[in-house]
Amino acid sequence: MRHLMNPLDFTVEELNQLFDLANDIEKNPEKYAHICAGKKLATCFYEPSTRTRLSFETAMYNLGGTVLGFSDAASSSASKGESVSDTIRIISCYADICAMRHPKEGAPMVAAGKSRIPVINAGDGGHQHPTQTLTDLLTIRSLKGRLSDFTIGLCGDLKFGRTVHSLINALARYENIRFVFISPPELKVPDYITEMLKEKGIAYEEVIRLEDCIAKLDLLYMTRVQRERFFNEEDYVRLKDFYILDKSKMNLAGKDMLVLHPLPRVNEISVEVDTDERAAYFKQVQYGVYVRMALILTLLELAC
Repeated sequence: MRHLMNPLDFTVEELNQLFDLANDIEKNPEKYAHICAGKKLATCFYEPSTRTRLSFETAMYNLGGTVLGFSDAASSSASKGESVSDTIRIISCYADICAMRHPKEGAPMVAAGKSRIPVINAGDGGHQHPTQTLTDLLTIRSLKGRLSDFTIGLCGDLKFGRTVHSLINALARYENIRFVFISPPELKVPDYITEMLKEKGIAYEEVIRLEDCIAKLDLLYMTRVQRERFFNEEDYVRLKDFYILDKSKMNLAGKDMLVLHPLPRVNEISVEVDTDERAAYFKQVQYGVYVRMALILTLLELAC
C-alpha cells in the first residue's frame, strides 16, 4: 500500500508514467469510465476547499466510483474531539482510498501511519499540497511540452504558500530550471528553500517588482496573499494588493509565456487577463481532474 504525502514521494520516472496516464485519460475518457466501479473515495476536509475537494470528487465519479466524507471539521467528529488517528481508522472501514486536507502540518502523515487504505495529502497547513503540484507539473508538460529548460517566476505569497513550496521542490529535480522569486520582503521564500537551491547549484534570484522580470519568464505562477495564514489583520491588509497582474503588465511579457495560478483568485489577476491566450489557470483546473484520476488509479493499483 502506498500513500502520497509529498510530490517527492514519486520519482521523476514514476511522475512521467503518471502524467502519461493522465494524458491518456484526457484523450480516452470512456476507457476509464467504469474502472473504479465499487470503489469509494473518502474526502476528509478539515479546512474549507472548493477546487481540491470537488476535483477529487469529480475524478472519482469520472472513474465510476463513489464518494463519501465531510467538507469541514465542524461537520465531523473532530468537533467532538476525535483525533485524526481515530478518524482514519474509522474511514478505513468505509472507503478504499482517502484524500485529507488539514490546517495542521503533518496531520495527513499521522493519518497515513494508522490507515489501512491509501491516504492522499490534499494540503496540510502551509506545508505541502502535492496534488496541486502534480496538477502544475502536468499543466506545464502538456502546454509547454517539457519539464526542463525554462525560467519560472513565482509571485506573491512565497512565505506561506504551500503550493509554491511544493512546486519549487518538485521542479528542482528537472534540468536547467531557473527560478525568479517575486515578493515583498515580508513574504519572501523561506531560507530552507533557497539553501536547498544553492546546494544543488540551481539558479534563482529574488526581486520585488514584477515589471522588472516578467519579460524574461517562460512561466508566471501567481499566488494570492492568504488571509488565513496571517496572525495580524493589519499585515494582511497592507500586503494583499501588493501584486496585481493586469493587461499592462502582460504587454511586457513574451508571447509564449504562460500564466498559472493554483486558485482561488482574489484580485491578484485582473479579469481582463482571462481572455489572454497565455492565461492557463482555468486549463490548469481541468488538468487537476485528469491527474487526480491517474493518481487514484495508481494508488489503488488499477492503472491500465
